[in-house]
Amino acid sequence: MRKNRKFWLLALTLVMSMFLAACAGGSDKGTDKAEDKNKGTGSGSEEAIAGGDLILDVLSDASSLDAHGSNDVVSSNIQANIFETLVKRNDKNEIEPGLAKSWKQVDELTWEFTLRDDVTFHDGEKFNAEAVKANLDRIRDSKVASPRFFLFEMISKVEAVDDTTVRITTEYPFSPLLAHLSHNGGGMMSPKTIEADYEGMKEGKDPGAIISANPVGTGYFKFDSWNSGSQIKLVKNEEYWDTPALVDSVTFKVVPESATRIADLETGNAHIADPVNPNEVKGVNNSGSATVNQKASSSLSYIGFNTEKEPFNNVKVRQAIAMLINKEEIIEGVYEGFGIPAVGPLAPGIFGFNKDVPVVKHDVEKAKELLKEAGYEKGFKTSIWTNDNQQRMDTAILVQQRLKEANIDVAIEVMEFGAYLEKSAAGEHDMYILGWSNPTGDADYGMYALFHSSQKGNPGNRSFYENPEVDKLLDEGRREADPAKREEIYKKVQEHLVEDAPMVFIHHQEYLTGVSNKIDGFDIDTSGIYQLKNVHFVE
Repeated sequence: MRKNRKFWLLALTLVMSMFLAACAGGSDKGTDKAEDKNKGTGSGSEEAIAGGDLILDVLSDASSLDAHGSNDVVSSNIQANIFETLVKRNDKNEIEPGLAKSWKQVDELTWEFTLRDDVTFHDGEKFNAEAVKANLDRIRDSKVASPRFFLFEMISKVEAVDDTTVRITTEYPFSPLLAHLSHNGGGMMSPKTIEADYEGMKEGKDPGAIISANPVGTGYFKFDSWNSGSQIKLVKNEEYWDTPALVDSVTFKVVPESATRIADLETGNAHIADPVNPNEVKGVNNSGSATVNQKASSSLSYIGFNTEKEPFNNVKVRQAIAMLINKEEIIEGVYEGFGIPAVGPLAPGIFGFNKDVPVVKHDVEKAKELLKEAGYEKGFKTSIWTNDNQQRMDTAILVQQRLKEANIDVAIEVMEFGAYLEKSAAGEHDMYILGWSNPTGDADYGMYALFHSSQKGNPGNRSFYENPEVDKLLDEGRREADPAKREEIYKKVQEHLVEDAPMVFIHHQEYLTGVSNKIDGFDIDTSGIYQLKNVHFVE
């Protein structure tokens, strides 16, 4: 092993217990010249230079700029700068005021929020209780079919008591409500754009089409332009109600080629490059022009099966493939040891994480026995999908090689991220490689969207997995107020998932982001969302 696993498990558990604690420079791999400057403090030793145009080279384009219309990190990274939420979480995972300056729980089903009265949307519309109601009602509107509906489906009623008071009533007691309201899926959008989007739907346009083309929020950056497949540009909101952003603009350039991203970073044509491949870390840190920000994550990388398609509708086939895949080989060979092996869908420190879940071990002979029992002793032909992410493409090759050992012939198909999400949501795939972040820090978010049968497709359950007992337990976990009882419920869910094997849990990665020495104040949180408000130039 290239890393001391015990050290990393301890370190990540400590970090994740604080959820958003900064941990740049968390590995000694390739950090010959790594500095301690990119921790997101916004208080570097060098004097800040006002303004400037920040450029990020990113792997993929957003799928939607509608805060309610997507459920992927790539889109969330743009949306988080445009839209704001009622509450937010600090680096200790504590809930803090956002657009709501205070709140109280009236009873086990009712929450009341007092809103700020000095906030306007980018289009000049006043932020108030009616705006909150319009947003939360839209997410829950079946005609909109928001992939983030699961975040707020427990809400039964939203009332605008007066301009600055909102009352939210839930169908049942729901402990993580504040955490869910901190998720950028609850970002507040201008009521005018919501009205315009509904008008567009009447004319036959897709839900979110109007909003995504011109997103309007209250955030410290405003939407400027989107050249699909090329770049998205945001500009500073000069009328922002709180401390404004420090740069004049942010441009997210879509650069699929890793070598090009690194070259742009080192030549100054980009100030942030994401992701940096593990084998590029040492070179970036030794370049003299940039360093790699390393951050332990709450995310999961996994290999999923379409459980509604043969032969993956047979649990023995799924179990066999889980045994054929060598996750340690993937972590070491593809990720060069960055991150820790996953025992289930939850990372250490996430509420509901269970370290005692049975671990599926690499066992070729046992896998062959299971395939024989399932009627596939001679193997079969299948395919594995991935988007144009180098680590996922490399993982697909290792999976292809391992499955050959059991006469399983795997064709690899690589596609652009947006098409990948669309086609996998439609269930056109056999096997696929993807990831899932956990921005709320709770087991409900980490498992409900991935495994509840009501969430098949775009919301998250691309395995099209269905187990009535798991559905029942996940529903109970949402309704149970006692933390100890919730933990027991989620332990049972994880045990079912290991047995049913709807996916192979690979690892909880480290985010590796290249950051130019020309800037300071950058950070990325444990769910993969860039923190850009305090970024500033120093040279």
